[in-house]
Amino acid sequence: MSIPDDDFLKTLLAAFQVEAQEHLQVMSAGLLELEKAPAASPTPDLLEDVYREAHSLKGAARAVSQTHIESLCQAMETVFAAWKRQAIQPLPADFDTLHRATDLIQQLVDVPGGIEPARLAQMVAGIEQLGSDSPRPRAPEKPEFAEPVLPATIGSDTIRVAARKLDGLILQAEEMLAVKLMASQRAGDLQELRLQFAEQLREWAKAGAGGAESESLHQFRQVEGKLLALSHSAEHDSHAISRMVDDLLDGSKELLMQPFLTLLNVLPKLVRDLSRDQAKEADLVLSGGEVEIDKRILEEMKDPLIHLVRNCIDHGIEKPDERTRHGKPSRATITVSVTQVDGNKVEIAVADDGAGIAVEKVTIAAVNHRFVSEADARQLDETTALSLMFLSGVSTAPIVTEISGRGLGLAIVREKAERLGGRVSVQTQAGKGTTFRILLPLTLATFRGTLVQAAGQPFVIPTANVERVGRVREAEIKTVANHETIALNGRAVALVRLANVLELPATSPTEGEPVWLPFVVVAAGEKRMAFGVEAVLGVQEVLVKPLGKPLVRIRNIAGATVLGSGTAVLILNVADLLQSAVKVWPVAKSAPARAVERKAVLVVEDSITSRMLLKNILESAGYQVKTAVDGLDALSKLKTEPFDGVVSDVQMPKLDGFSLTEKIRADRKLSEMPVVLVTALERPEDRERGVDVGANAYIVKSSFDQSNLLEALRRLM
Repeated sequence: MSIPDDDFLKTLLAAFQVEAQEHLQVMSAGLLELEKAPAASPTPDLLEDVYREAHSLKGAARAVSQTHIESLCQAMETVFAAWKRQAIQPLPADFDTLHRATDLIQQLVDVPGGIEPARLAQMVAGIEQLGSDSPRPRAPEKPEFAEPVLPATIGSDTIRVAARKLDGLILQAEEMLAVKLMASQRAGDLQELRLQFAEQLREWAKAGAGGAESESLHQFRQVEGKLLALSHSAEHDSHAISRMVDDLLDGSKELLMQPFLTLLNVLPKLVRDLSRDQAKEADLVLSGGEVEIDKRILEEMKDPLIHLVRNCIDHGIEKPDERTRHGKPSRATITVSVTQVDGNKVEIAVADDGAGIAVEKVTIAAVNHRFVSEADARQLDETTALSLMFLSGVSTAPIVTEISGRGLGLAIVREKAERLGGRVSVQTQAGKGTTFRILLPLTLATFRGTLVQAAGQPFVIPTANVERVGRVREAEIKTVANHETIALNGRAVALVRLANVLELPATSPTEGEPVWLPFVVVAAGEKRMAFGVEAVLGVQEVLVKPLGKPLVRIRNIAGATVLGSGTAVLILNVADLLQSAVKVWPVAKSAPARAVERKAVLVVEDSITSRMLLKNILESAGYQVKTAVDGLDALSKLKTEPFDGVVSDVQMPKLDGFSLTEKIRADRKLSEMPVVLVTALERPEDRERGVDVGANAYIVKSSFDQSNLLEALRRLM
């Protein structure tokens, strides 16, 4: 589904009109309250709220090129700023002017460009006058607009509700799931009690009770009949409650659902801007924007989706001349498609028709970061090798830029997806392109959970991550390389005890009974492990209850739920669980740790201001820093003093940064030294030259972020 610029602009303008109405309502109400407040009684909170609304409206207007509204808001901000610092005191006439300004903004929202420029200029000048210390003219006797401007009417089939109110309502609806589970539990308990009573009654009758006892038997028969009727009634009520709660939950989930189009709309401009920045050409094709998903998942997936699209441009597609040489169209195609699968899941596919991923570069990067040994890397199949891309720090980029190269983005993509109960996979073909697929649940409200017991306590594991449930004799558990394993389908699967992973005391089996170990095979991404438990108690629908402060982020715990019995149970975080499982395995004793040495960095910069800034940043991060004023000074220091890395400007007298890098690479003793170029040169050809001369990272000053520099040095050194 391609989105033309005109259609996209209409969509943005429609969203802006709704947003502007909200800002204007708060501003108008705030001005009224400020006007009522005594001049001697400051109202800083109220003034701050109005100030923020004007600022937010200005930003929103700028995003849709509504410059007239932006100018009016800017002028109003000037007035509010003067009021905040108490440079001037507001006069009654000032509020008249500001109210007329909000009316004028409302007109511009309803009919963009519908006001003459001269009137706008006059209004802006009048507002700016309010924020100055010079004498202010008297307000006109009559308002500039004879009638108040009413906001545009919203359609009768639409109502806007504050998100916090909607979230509260949905939370209450979700709480009804506990009522459903408890009703089912009570019906089951009553049915079990009735059966036990009936069994006891039969045993008593068999004993041949007679005489006075017959009267008691008759009374017990009556009780049995009442129990039967009560049990049927409870079962009927349970079914009715279940149906009503399911309908209520389904309706509540619909309120949370938003079309993917709200997220996809940000991508066309992103692709256009990044492609131009890198001298590449690309068309974006979108499909599946009408598929709806929980807005909470949508919000969490915004950054991962943007990163994948950036990856397509930065790593995937080639430049036009290179594509032409390989018989491809000069313009690349990036496709983002959304598809609903299996009724309750959605798949996002991000694909490009670029050069594909060089699998050998992925394995080399993983070996360099010691995630895998060289010997093991040679044995990996393509699927397993590609999965190494998702490890933090692994990157195939030849140079670090402000866009990519730090090896963090794909790790974040996978972490976000797994935290939401999803998974990520990748497929690539040399010269043909790459496709990333993210499989996600449609909603976060409820899910199916597998209930297990460990250390005498129940826990819930998301069923979506459970591959298999079974049991194995303790005698059949093998020890391989000091690790416990079990055989499944002819393959050895690592086994750990869940109680050990959770650092809880395990219970001992009863003597004389056959020793069986129930287990649950849990998987997330490429990781797969069997967890030994005391019992597998079943599968049931689970309502996630997030933990409040100070328990927001506890290792291995994703949240909690309440069972039908009223018991509170912890929900396990699968990604954490698999990571923690490694720590309970026996490991070889490591060599005594050496004292950590501070890395030495040479900063090469001809500007004294920039030189001091870089030196301060690096020293604050724990580096030993020395400086050089140009490339020749740097070469002299490099040949006489030991350094672990170089951070250099490019445009310098005597010897520039490109030439300095070339000389470092040509020197046998210095050739492996990391070089980071920090420069104002941001043209694609300058970046390419940085790669050609051998720089390890290229950071543009216009988008400089000290975290980028520190992350690059950490990765390289």
